[in-house]
Amino acid sequence: MLASNRPAPPVPGGGAGAPVIVAKDLRYSYDRRRFALDGVSFSVRRGEVFGLLGRNGAGKSTLIKAMTTLLRPTSGSLSVLGLDPGRDGPRIRERIGVVQQGESFDFTTVQGNLDIYGVLWGLPKGERVRRREALLEQFGLGEIRRKRAFDLSGGQKRRVQVAREFMHDMEVLFLDEPTVGLDVIMRRTLLDSVRAEVRRGLTVVFTTHNLEEADYLCDRVAVIDEGKILVLDTLENLKRLYGGKKTVDLTVGDGDADGFYRRLAERLGPRASVTAQGSSAVVLTDDPKQALSEIAELSRTLGVQLEWLNVRKNTLEDVFLRSVGHREVHE
Repeated sequence: MLASNRPAPPVPGGGAGAPVIVAKDLRYSYDRRRFALDGVSFSVRRGEVFGLLGRNGAGKSTLIKAMTTLLRPTSGSLSVLGLDPGRDGPRIRERIGVVQQGESFDFTTVQGNLDIYGVLWGLPKGERVRRREALLEQFGLGEIRRKRAFDLSGGQKRRVQVAREFMHDMEVLFLDEPTVGLDVIMRRTLLDSVRAEVRRGLTVVFTTHNLEEADYLCDRVAVIDEGKILVLDTLENLKRLYGGKKTVDLTVGDGDADGFYRRLAERLGPRASVTAQGSSAVVLTDDPKQALSEIAELSRTLGVQLEWLNVRKNTLEDVFLRSVGHREVHE
């Protein structure tokens, strides 16, 4: 692992680190009609991994661009490392790393990509070579070090993008969908590398569609949809919030699925919720036996065939689905 000049991490058990990012009522519009960010407020603590979960177009990448000085919010306030991104862009960029959804330097080799980054950050040749060799090994790039980036697969390019950020010391690393295109083994390798750097004091802001990744890596997560933060808490608290309930997954066959799920919500009452998408639904309930009984009886009454029925414990995915709600059925 690479040596680092970052500040020491918080002492385990000593409480949360001081905020390094503070956003208050952020708004941003690309077209002056619709807000891509709509009243977003949160803080990121030093030494934590802060996850942003959301669908495509939810506002995650726009928020990353604001925090990394690439766009100025329409209104609200934002502080990064105690600095104002609108006034102090160069000073902030010296202290952060960013992996966006873009390409590597296609005109040179994998090794050349790392060397260019080392030169850009002013590393002496000896230190540049040391870090380059360590990163080539750490990210499994040694065998393709002399291949031109243009000839790499999408997953290989992604590994180069992430690896080259570690050519310089940083206090905050922004990762925008960093594992897209990676196989299972390299995805876990990348996440483990990030976790190791967090233990050394790195703060990470991490956007992803992959809820398993968020569960593995993040200390806190914010679920964002249509430019708004819907849920923000530690994973432990979110799971505790939903831990007393079970999830029933079901799919019905031909028939009036909308009517079936509407009647089911009426029968189950306020102690359960029914979130439907097409012919499938997720029922969150603290009494799965009642839910199964009502589902079976209603299926017979309405003549709707059950194609899939399953009871399971709740996961982070259930928290996400309950937050953004494809379509919640009400009485």
